[in-house]
Amino acid sequence: MAQAPAAAPQVNLTQSAGQPVGQSIGTDVAEGATPAADASIATTATPAFPQAAPTPGIGAPDGRLGLQDQVTELGQRAAGFHDGPLLLMCLIISLFVLVLLGYTMFKFRRGANPTPSHTSHNTLLEVVWTLVPVLVLVAIAIPSIRLLAAQYSPPPADLTVKVVGNQWYWTYQYPDNGGFEIVSNMLKEQGDAKPGERFRTDADGPPLLATDERLVIPAGKVVKFLITSNDVIHSFAVPAFWTKMDANPGRINQDWVKVDRPGVYFGQCSELCGARHGYMPIAVEVLPQAQFDAWLASKGGTPKGAATAPAAAAPAPADPAAIEQPALTQPVTAQN
Repeated sequence: MAQAPAAAPQVNLTQSAGQPVGQSIGTDVAEGATPAADASIATTATPAFPQAAPTPGIGAPDGRLGLQDQVTELGQRAAGFHDGPLLLMCLIISLFVLVLLGYTMFKFRRGANPTPSHTSHNTLLEVVWTLVPVLVLVAIAIPSIRLLAAQYSPPPADLTVKVVGNQWYWTYQYPDNGGFEIVSNMLKEQGDAKPGERFRTDADGPPLLATDERLVIPAGKVVKFLITSNDVIHSFAVPAFWTKMDANPGRINQDWVKVDRPGVYFGQCSELCGARHGYMPIAVEVLPQAQFDAWLASKGGTPKGAATAPAAAAPAPADPAAIEQPALTQPVTAQN
């Protein structure tokens, strides 16, 4: 099993494939730092910043058929196209094929046609069955290309977050806010947690989706995700954002979201990445800007563009004329 990087505050990473991954220590370690705690000791730490409870039916699977409610403009456009024109075209084509198949089976059965027809060509039919599929594809392609253009032409980012997939947990880095890092592991159920160890509650989220540390972003801001991996291919996917992007080792992929509704939204790794692929959930908490700044402060970060403390001013150089010169005990000679 791959070990966490030295900077990742992981615990209990050495376990059998059937055991849950250990919880993070709960304190964020800057990149390049070495955690002081023993990685084999379980922690009872709870988040320093209070986490919001998820809203039932929003941002998490609830047993419904179809797509989750979309909370981004791009997701709403895509869901509208999927549930509207695309679904209607699928229905019409399916009914047409069903009716045509039934008509053909009845009209041209052997009992009604003991002498089969020898017709081999029909110009009109050949033109129709060539043009109609082309027109259907064009009708699908035009809105699809518009959606792709919007997805891959992001507006200027207000915040950048680097998302790193690991076997089997996520880390989130905030280069715009001091470069601190969040290590996110799935929370165990109460029956699986050791004595004194933090376990999942309903306030954390659904089973297999709740995490000890959430990815936190501000509401109403354009957030750019730089997505990569430290080991194998993962996939960063949050259905309510209409976001799904592979995390490839040695490569950085880009995605973006703009979520206006504060709340908690869940996703999972969507690329088969190993034995514990199903145990690396994604929990995203969207906060108003003031609360997001308070969360940054609780993690030791700073708001983007915040002025840093000015360095101590160097003393002004003294007036050369005012500096007392030492008395010369030897005659002055010219220097080459």
